[in-house]
Amino acid sequence: MASPMLSTAMAPLQGGMLEFSGLRSSSSLPLRRNATSDDFMSAVSFRTYAVSTSGGSRKAPTEAKLKVAINGFGRIGRNFLRCWHGRGDSSPLEVIAINDTYVCGVNADLYTHADTIISNASCTTNCLAPFVKVLDQKFGIIKGTMTTTHSYTGDQRLLDASHRDLRRARAAALNIVPTSTGAAKAVALVLPNLKGKLNGIALRVPTPNVSVVDLVVQVSKKTLAEEVNQAFRDAAANELKGILDVCDEPLVSVDFRCSDVSSTIDASLSMVMGDDMVKVIAWYDNEWGYSQRVVDLADIVANQWK
Repeated sequence: MASPMLSTAMAPLQGGMLEFSGLRSSSSLPLRRNATSDDFMSAVSFRTYAVSTSGGSRKAPTEAKLKVAINGFGRIGRNFLRCWHGRGDSSPLEVIAINDTYVCGVNADLYTHADTIISNASCTTNCLAPFVKVLDQKFGIIKGTMTTTHSYTGDQRLLDASHRDLRRARAAALNIVPTSTGAAKAVALVLPNLKGKLNGIALRVPTPNVSVVDLVVQVSKKTLAEEVNQAFRDAAANELKGILDVCDEPLVSVDFRCSDVSSTIDASLSMVMGDDMVKVIAWYDNEWGYSQRVVDLADIVANQWK
């Protein structure tokens, strides 16, 4: 990454925990390099530097010495946004799931430097939006529903406990947990012509990583499964290269771990019923693949910043 940017805003870890936590992952491959604490801060990057301007008062304005920041908390910390807004300039901030929304391969080319706080949407929206765009352009989407069978996340409980969502309160590693997702509706943020046409739910399952979207849509143009898959192949070889892929092998979830693309169409599972109802299955690494798009979008932002 040669662009003038620094990434996630996370609380600094103490001592050797920094290298240990940053170089290892329970759901992905380990980072293949040795790193000191200084290396890790500069190359893999993890914290904002806040400087008080009046002797340490908590109410004092602060200054973040960053060109581009990525807030990867999942929720926006109030103090972080205060820090960012208090800098007195217009350097961009990229966050994960709100504000002006951009998805690489869908509408990221519309980004302008005037947008200072933007969203990369969610991992599921990044999986869904690229191939939904292809379907809509080629066949015209009338309406549809989506189910994401999603690995359990940190917002669930390991053991039965309290949670505002009574289903997420149940033990994540022991249950299939139905819950809400805004991913389908969020597609309309990057493809406005689909507003009100898509909705969906999530099924959280006891796997640590890799998820799969099941989309069923009614289309206006009569088609066949082979034509649908060919449209995806054409897009994957051209405008969505590196974003979309098509798989013809009979694979399972672990085979898509550390996949760089946003979504991989499982071609053997594509179906068309009655020539206008289309079913598409797409795999995605909801951690690694999504992280690639965060970096891609940050690079777009940083290049315009120059």
